[in-house]
Formats: sequence, C-alpha cells, structure tokens
Amino acid sequence: MLETRLDTDRIRAARRLIDPIFLDTPLYRCEALEPDLGCMVSIKLETANPVRSFKARGTEVVASLLAESGQRAAVCASSGNLGQALAWSGRARGLDVTVVSSRFATATKLDRIRALGARLELVDGDHELARDRAVAIARADGIRLVEDSLDIETCEGAATIGLELVGTAAKFDTVLVALGGGAMATGVGHVLKTFAPDVELICVQPLGAPAMTHSWRNRRVITTDSTDTIADGVDGRRPIPAVLDDLLVVADDAVLVQESSIITAMRMLFAQAGLVAEPSAALGIAALLENRARFAGRHVVTVVCGSNVDVAAYRQWVGAARVGES
Repeated sequence: MLETRLDTDRIRAARRLIDPIFLDTPLYRCEALEPDLGCMVSIKLETANPVRSFKARGTEVVASLLAESGQRAAVCASSGNLGQALAWSGRARGLDVTVVSSRFATATKLDRIRALGARLELVDGDHELARDRAVAIARADGIRLVEDSLDIETCEGAATIGLELVGTAAKFDTVLVALGGGAMATGVGHVLKTFAPDVELICVQPLGAPAMTHSWRNRRVITTDSTDTIADGVDGRRPIPAVLDDLLVVADDAVLVQESSIITAMRMLFAQAGLVAEPSAALGIAALLENRARFAGRHVVTVVCGSNVDVAAYRQWVGAARVGES
C-alpha cells in the first residue's frame, strides 16, 4: 500500500460522482510532434469539456459530496480554472459559489467564472493573497473552503485521469504532468505507482514558479517571495506540506523549464496538433524540448490540462515562437 492520503477505492468511487462529460477523455498518439521531439508522444486531452480543463474532475466530487450533506455554499481561491470548475459543478447542484482571484488573473477566465454564476471577488495581489482571503470568507460565513490539492477530493478526482491511463491498451514509459498545487501530480502518480509502477511520473514547473519543485528536491517545504511566469495555473509560492508528502512518494522527478520553451511548446501544439493549450498545459512538451536526449526512444504521455487563454496574449505567444526553438 502506498503511504499517501489518497485511497484507490475512493478514486474508483469518484468516477461515479463525476459528470461523464469530464471522463474518458481522448488519449492518442500525436505523430506530428514526434520528429521535433525525438520520441513517441501521446496526448491525454483534458480540454474538451465545458470548463476546458481537468479541474472539474475534482470539483465534481467536492460539489456532489457537499450537496449530499446538505451544505449549500462554498468558496475557493483560484487563478481561473478551479474557479470555473467549481462554479460549473456548484451551479449544477444548486450551490452558492464564491471565487477569490487576483485582479491580474487572465480576464477570459474571470469572465467565464462570472458567466457560470459564481460570485467573484478580486484581490490586489497574487494567488497566495487570494488564498488568504478565501480562508477569511469561509471562516466569516461558515461555509466550505475548497482548497485545491489540500482537499483530498481534488486529488482523487484528478486521479481518475490515472485510472484512464492505466486502463488503456497503450504501453508508455513516462507520464509528464504540470505541477502547481499538486492535485493532478499526486492523483495520477498514486494510480501509476499502484497499477503501473514501472511508468515514470515526471512533474514539470516553470523556472519562474519553482516552489514545489525545489520543495520536492529538498524534501521540505520551500517558499518563494514571488513568481514570474506566463503559466498562471501553476504559479503558487507556498507549497502545502501534506501535498508535498504525497508527491515525495509518487513522483520520480520534478523539472523546471524556461519561458521560451513553454511558448515554443504552445506553438507546436497549435501548429502540429491543432490544439490551443494554455501555458500550464504546454509544460510537458516544453520538458521534452529541453531534454530530448533523456526521452529519446521512449513513449511519453503528456497531459494537456487546460485551454483557457487570453486571445490577444495567445496570439502574441504563438506568433513569437518558431517550432524547434527551446
């Protein structure tokens, strides 16, 4: 038995709570990417759903359990994707949802949170300040605080991605996942280590937001004073100790990538795979670009985990990169 907070039976049960629209997402080999990357590449596509990210796998579990217990309200801090997902899941179950975000977050994400019926509160700071404000609201109003990655439901919801990976007939050597708070990494990692222990799980973060990677490497929580990355979905500064403990059990490596590689990866996903990927979702391809020798000859799965982009910024990024740059 793996010594993590996650439980395999609960992960299986989570599938029954998640709207099927978020389950059994496409997994396919993308040969068009392979000549530039030097390895077999398969994509697990988590963007073809109403919130355009994997986050609803977790919020569906949270919202289902809240509704079942009679609780009617919840609050979360989010850079955008979790907030959209909780708003969608909460609306479907009659929950009042409040989302706290930085006013500097991607405007498209904030607009979508509002459109989904959640109350949106903006703070003049980064995601960590938004987390502090969400805690204060939960305490003052006596409502459920949904903390991504700390709440086990978010990890076990994301872990259903792992169940789908190990349930396929495809054989792969490595899975690359974006590393932010750690819900997807710990969830997918728990399933891989349980059912496919020979598959390597590698977590990827930007050089400009390295707190969790530094913490994993040093086996203790390391915080940073600031972040500097376009990958807003993974720009946390304060890793959660319990999540780090789980990550230390299930992750085989954690790597950092340059901003230029993230931009090139987004360009490649658009030009060669026909996919719009937000910066966080392109981290796996960025890692392949920077480590071609390491992955040569392997079959690698990368989770494309979100496609919520600001159109103007995306056009600038994609237009600024050339395939093959790193």
